[in-house]
Amino acid sequence: MNYGSVVGLEFGGGNTDVDPNVFKYLPEGCKISSTEKHGVGFWASIGRINVSLGDETRQSFFIKVVSGELGKNMVMSEFESMNALHDVVPDFVPKPIAWGTYVSVPDTHFFLCEFRVMKDDMPETHKFAALLSTLHQKSVSPTGKFGFHVTTYAGNLPQSVAWEDSWETFFAKSMRHALDLEIERKGPSDELDVLSPALFDEVIPRLLRPLESEGRSVKPSLVHGDLWYANAGIDVGTGQPLVFDSCCFFGHNEYEFGQWRPACNRFGAEYIAAYNSFVQISAPKEDFEGRLDLYRLRFDTHVSALFVDNETLRTQ
Repeated sequence: MNYGSVVGLEFGGGNTDVDPNVFKYLPEGCKISSTEKHGVGFWASIGRINVSLGDETRQSFFIKVVSGELGKNMVMSEFESMNALHDVVPDFVPKPIAWGTYVSVPDTHFFLCEFRVMKDDMPETHKFAALLSTLHQKSVSPTGKFGFHVTTYAGNLPQSVAWEDSWETFFAKSMRHALDLEIERKGPSDELDVLSPALFDEVIPRLLRPLESEGRSVKPSLVHGDLWYANAGIDVGTGQPLVFDSCCFFGHNEYEFGQWRPACNRFGAEYIAAYNSFVQISAPKEDFEGRLDLYRLRFDTHVSALFVDNETLRTQ
């Protein structure tokens, strides 16, 4: 699936050529001054396109390129996710521009957005929490349900995001899908066979059903979907927190914090505390820590499916 460099369209090395379908989305009348490789992608080739305009103004653009039908679905879903975020909190994400397919290289697809120079320091807690809480509170599900209008991808694997009225039902289907992917890719596990029925029959109902019982309800909030520290940064010019590489859906706002539970993550308890100064913990509050552990399990299972050769991830 990964895109292999094509002679004449490589990023860097003095090359200034891009595919015509990419060029048409760049500013009218611009001239490409350079292209560069940018960062490392597990599933894609990533680059930066630098252009100059007629008045000598300079702009840069981020491009991600992948191949195959799966790659096409990935860049399309990333565009739809980033567009959804940008519609709600435009200051929180680089502006998405387009996704499409190369004219010159069959079955090769791209995602294009504005380039923001970032440093990978952790964002200031309250500033970040204010933006994230605004995203969750201001967003409105177009159907009033949990889900998303296209399948989104965490890494190169799809998530289950079909519309559901109930958060418990939506999460259980998402968890089942992640577990099925993990077993399909890593093989059967006697331990998982023993533990899974308790998870779906007891743990999920116990922790999530109270959210939608006794007159309580869950607002479907737009969530980033993969908000670990490597998908966040700080704009060098403005100091503004930024997030990127999203795989959105409308879900329980606290789902976002499941990705903050693993020991390797940098979003510590201070970020949750800052967030909860803007948004109250969902009732019943006494289940908060349990819900976050459950949401973490969903993330961990999907990550284990992504990295087939890493048995440690399954053990976790």
